[in-house]
Amino acid sequence: MEDERRLLEKYGGHLVLAALALLILLGSKTRAADGLLSLDQPEPSPVAAVSEAAPQPFAVAESAPAEVEGEAAFDIGELPVLADHSLSPAPIPVTYKPGQPQHEFITYTVQPGDTAIGIAESFGIREETILGGNSFLQNDAGQLWAGTEIIILPIDGVLHDVVQGDTIDGLAEQYEVPVEDIIAYEPNNLEFPYRLTPGTQILVPGAVAEVWEWEAPNLAASSGSDGTFVAVPGTGVFVRPWSGGRITQNPWYGHMAVDAGLVTGSPIYASDTGTVTFAGWAAAGGFVCYGNLIVINHGNGFETYYAHLNDVNVVPGQTVYQGGLIGWSGNTGCSSGPHIHFEIRYLKQRQNPWNYIP
Repeated sequence: MEDERRLLEKYGGHLVLAALALLILLGSKTRAADGLLSLDQPEPSPVAAVSEAAPQPFAVAESAPAEVEGEAAFDIGELPVLADHSLSPAPIPVTYKPGQPQHEFITYTVQPGDTAIGIAESFGIREETILGGNSFLQNDAGQLWAGTEIIILPIDGVLHDVVQGDTIDGLAEQYEVPVEDIIAYEPNNLEFPYRLTPGTQILVPGAVAEVWEWEAPNLAASSGSDGTFVAVPGTGVFVRPWSGGRITQNPWYGHMAVDAGLVTGSPIYASDTGTVTFAGWAAAGGFVCYGNLIVINHGNGFETYYAHLNDVNVVPGQTVYQGGLIGWSGNTGCSSGPHIHFEIRYLKQRQNPWNYIP
């Protein structure tokens, strides 16, 4: 008995500590088991979970329906619909597509002996309309020769090539015609708001094409800052610079000159006294068709041009007298046959030669 008492005193403390440790271990296992979810339990409703996780952006009615076991406390279909229009796309605009012109033109091949006046008369249009339908002739109507294909417009006017920035008002101002006339021409197919499409062609009724006039450079060594010094001024009276032959083309809007058919090598004379300012081949970017050319300044505002020569007999700066030999007729430049092309200009503007020569 004494031995048992001594054994208890010796190991009693250890037994107490062991008992306490066992109780603590059993208590922690019990709590863990209580916290685990049973696999047989149904998962919580998503709606209920959301309701508990975060506040709702709307107020729930005070008289909420009673919660039913296994279901949400309210009907999802009764939830308010929230719409955010801040990212909604803008309405798609209607794209405007202007109508395209629908022209029908006649194509004519120039025949030997044709002139702009004769062609225009045969189609019932003005001769300037020949230029209006064929822009390449606006640079030099002398290119109207046999074999050339040209467009014949159905009415008098100008066929305008539309470029970026063109407007109906702009065309009306440029050609000095009423806006209503451009719109009223049905083949233009213009509808409100009358926008033009670059790359198309609009016929401007009644318009007249602008003619580009080339001016020969002054090659006279004695020229001053304000013009050419003319040692012997002209008489102011002009004579025909050729003899014989026949008139092949009279003056018209795009060709303000007289053409006289002559045998190549026929003599050409100075129409009046003056100083030669140009003698030789005329060229300017491929747009000039004068061929061999002589220009005489008569010192009184007048100049005379003699084109398509076979050869020249003068040099720039030389004084020539009325009736003096200056060159010989030919077929150079844009020429459909041997002839002399004769112009009279006053203050750089072309004049009708028949108003000055017999």
